[in-house]
Parts: sequence; C-alpha cells; structure tokens
Amino acid sequence: MGNQACTGRGIRIFVRPQQESALFNPRKNGQADAAGSDDAAASFDDGQWRTVALTHAQIVDDERPQIIQRAGSLAERFDEWRFSASEKLEKLDLAPDLAESIGSGRWFRGLGTMIALSAVALAMWPDVSPLEAAPAMEIDETVRDEFRSQMIMPLALGADSGRHMGATPAVVELASAPERPSLDFVATLARGDSFGRMLQRAGVGSSDAQRVSELIARSIPLSDIESGTQVDITLGRRPAPGEARPLDAINFRARFDLALQIDRVDGNLSLKRIPIQVDDTPLRIRGKVGASLYRSARAAGAPASAVQQYLSALGDQIDLDRSVRSTDTFDIIIAHRRAATGERQAGKLLYAGVDRGGQAKTQLMRWGDDGRFYEASGVGEQRNGLIAPVPGPISSRFGMRRHPILGYRRMHSGLDFRAGSGTPIVAVTDARVSGAGRMGGCGNAVRLDHGGGLSTRYCHMSRVAVRAGQSVRRGQVIGYVGSTGLSTGPHLHYEMYRNGRAVNPASVKFVTRAQLSGADLRKFREALAALKTVEAGAALTDLKADTPVEEEPVREIDKLTQPKKIS
Repeated sequence: MGNQACTGRGIRIFVRPQQESALFNPRKNGQADAAGSDDAAASFDDGQWRTVALTHAQIVDDERPQIIQRAGSLAERFDEWRFSASEKLEKLDLAPDLAESIGSGRWFRGLGTMIALSAVALAMWPDVSPLEAAPAMEIDETVRDEFRSQMIMPLALGADSGRHMGATPAVVELASAPERPSLDFVATLARGDSFGRMLQRAGVGSSDAQRVSELIARSIPLSDIESGTQVDITLGRRPAPGEARPLDAINFRARFDLALQIDRVDGNLSLKRIPIQVDDTPLRIRGKVGASLYRSARAAGAPASAVQQYLSALGDQIDLDRSVRSTDTFDIIIAHRRAATGERQAGKLLYAGVDRGGQAKTQLMRWGDDGRFYEASGVGEQRNGLIAPVPGPISSRFGMRRHPILGYRRMHSGLDFRAGSGTPIVAVTDARVSGAGRMGGCGNAVRLDHGGGLSTRYCHMSRVAVRAGQSVRRGQVIGYVGSTGLSTGPHLHYEMYRNGRAVNPASVKFVTRAQLSGADLRKFREALAALKTVEAGAALTDLKADTPVEEEPVREIDKLTQPKKIS
C-alpha cells in the first residue's frame, strides 16, 4: 500500500495512483468531506509516488491485514530522503522572520545567521586586482631590420629602408664617387670654442678659416660673438680629389643689430656688413596685484627673471606681505630691444613701482654703474639687517669656550656655521675685499671692509673666490666652505669687527643706504621722468623696416634642400 508518517494533523501516506481507489473508499468513508477527498486525490504522473495528507475520518477502517511497502527504486528513495530532510530543516528554523519577535532568542539566532551568510558572501567576493598585461615584445637587431625593410621613407631625406638586393654582374663599380657641386651647412658656435676651429670642423680649409677670422675681426671682436650663434656655410666644388672644398659664402648674425656676409668674388673673400634696424624702447607692464604679485606679473607678460628682480628690489624697500594689497597696481619697466627682422630681447629691470591706492607710491629706478636702485627722492635702496653667509645652522656661538684642538678655554670671537664642504659663502652686505688668502689658524680666509669701521672675516675656506681690492655686492659668492687651518671638520667661522674690536655678529643690525645730490640727483630725476613717459605695451608692436623686403613663398621642393645643421 505505501509508507506512512505520523503528523500533528493526521497521517501522511506515500501511495501509487493505482492504490488511490482502495485508500479512498466511499463506502467506508461516506461521512468524509468530498472536497477534502478530491484534494487529496489530485492527479499524479503514472508510476510516481505522491504524498497524501489524511484526516482521521479518511483513514480506511479495514480489518484485512495491511502491508506497508517501502521505497525500492532510486527515485522513491530520493523522495523519501527529501521529505525527511525538509521536516528536519523546518524544525531547525534557520531563517526566522526578523520582523517578528524582535529581541527574542529566536530573533538573535536569525540575526546571527544573516551576519554569517553575509560574511561568507564577502569572503567569496571576486578579486578586483588588475590583470597582468602581456609582456612587451622584445625587439632585437633582426626584428628591427625587418621593420625597417617594411618602412617607406623619402629618398630625398637619405632613406635607407626597404628591401635591398644584392649586386649582380650588371653592376659596374665606379672609379670614384661623384660629389655634389656645393654643400650647405649650419654650424653652431659652442661655448668656449673659437670661430676658426668651428669653421674647420664644418669642413672649411685652414687658410679660408684664418682669412674669415681676419675679416670678421676688422668689423667686430671675435670674443663679442655669443655662443650659440648659428653660421650658414656654403662650400664649393673640390679643385682636386682629396683637397678641401673652397669656401663660397658665410652668413650669420654677429650682433643683435648687425649681420655679416662673406662671399667669394673673383677668387677672393670679401666682407659685407648688413646693419639691422633696432628699437630700444623699454617694455612697460602694469596690472593689478591680485592674489599673487608674482603670478599676476607673469600673466601680464613679464619675464620670470624680471619679476624676480622686481620682487627683490621692492623687498629691500617695503614689506611685500603687509604693505602690498590685492587692489594695488604694479608697474614694471624692462630694458627691451626689437629688431626689424622680428627678433626681440628682454634685458634687466629698469624701474620697479607700486601704486598703493592713496598711499605714497613706491618708485625705484636703476641708476649708476653699480646698478643700484634709488627711490624717486634720490635715496638709495635701504637694506635692513645682514644676510647669513651660508645656509646652515649655528654650531658654536660668540663667547668663552673650550677650544676643540688646543684643549683650553679661550675666547671664541665669532659664529661657527655647520655646512658641507664646498658650500658657497656669500658676503653679508656690500663691501670691499681688504684681504684674501692664508691667514694663520684661520686657514684660507677673506676679510671684507663694509665702511663705517665695520668689517667681517670668513675662515677655513676650501677655496677663495675673490681677490684683494675687489668690490663685492650683498649675496655675492666670496669662497667655499672647507676645513683649512685649525679646524676639526668642514664649517665656516664668521667674525665681525667694529673699529678693530671683535663683536658678536648676532647683535649687529647693519643698514646700507646711498644718497644722490647735486648734478647726479638732477640727472637721476630727469631720467626717471623720461622713463615714466613710456606707455604700457608700446614695445610689443612690430617694428616696421625702412626698406620693406618682399618675401617669396617657399616651394615644397625647396624644403628638401635646407642646410644641414652641425654642432
């Protein structure tokens, strides 16, 4: 008949379809609910086991002995195992509804189940690390040659790509390779090189190079030709095999306002001067200070070097952080040159000014051979304090101490600055070199006279960079840190004397100031008034040449025959 299991509502029996008629006997169970029997006897597939839930009234009361059959096939056993497993899982109640009985033990058990399942899911999350790319192909000489064989390059530019065939018997070797009738080069004068050696490296014969140097020296000193100057050279045909090519022509820009041209006329070299029209109107730049004075000046078109000079000149006169506001107007005038050929040159700073909106204007102009800035009243730049001679911490101060070499206490008449060997040493302010060289226990030293009875000395240098009698400016390098004399290691011993007596350098506040008077003051004010008449941006317009030059368009074929540059 089938297997049976006892439940709280009755008995569940596994039956086959052919046993349904015997199980649901209407004669024995007439009082049973017809609807319930119809539900219990739902349709089944042929030959398959199904579970049927019966109430007590539907149990067949038969006195005949009943035999309960157990599952025999694999499908019947799987259904039996699935049923028993589902009932056991229902009793475990692994996933209770967390919206019910909040705070109870059953609710906390469900919460733990959810957390555990979430942890397992996160642990099995896929890795998001980037995948390793395929290694780059290694290119050796064989592969590179294969690539070159498939390249297409213009023959006019000296291409050597493509497939090359071996020589056949039809190839006839020439007795000598034909040469071009002329060669064009662009040679560059290197730093520290002479003009004659540069010409000889370009292929000019020694006699022609010497003759060119003599011609140029008559017009301009060869030392005045700046390094980096490019020279166009044209060499003619060789007079005989193995001899140097003769020089046909040379063209170059000797100065900003002068070009030189050398041509061979009737077998002799002749020089031609070509003056270039140049305008020296200074470049004036004005604008609002804004959030950053440096950035605003650079945005207005001022060169970086000029802006640095501008900030340095104003910084010695006023406090840029407190005295200058964002609404103020900066005024910069720079030495500027423009040529009729289109080239431009920006020089040093000539004027530095600030219009501070109702307050006194700051106006500084460079004046004199020393390039010092003076304000509009004729008073020179005021420099408060002394700069540090080296960028290093103080290791020993002024006063009594035990000498590290002599071993007894003695007066240490200066400051020791800790710095590495070779660190540049600068002058603390403007001065004249009163001594430079070996000075006993001081080793290599420099002594500066600042005027007014004030002098300084810098000891233990590895190398001295100035000579006696020379004038130095504030911040100029005068030597380099070393360990000469009575010294235990590289450092700078810095001393200061007032009227020949040693004083503590840290206690001195030194101010340098210059004053113009008489004819110098009058000339200074006239030059300042003339400089301030320059309009802002006037030097940026193109300079028109007196004799206009007609420019012809360059053909594409001509671009292939441009001179070859050599260093």
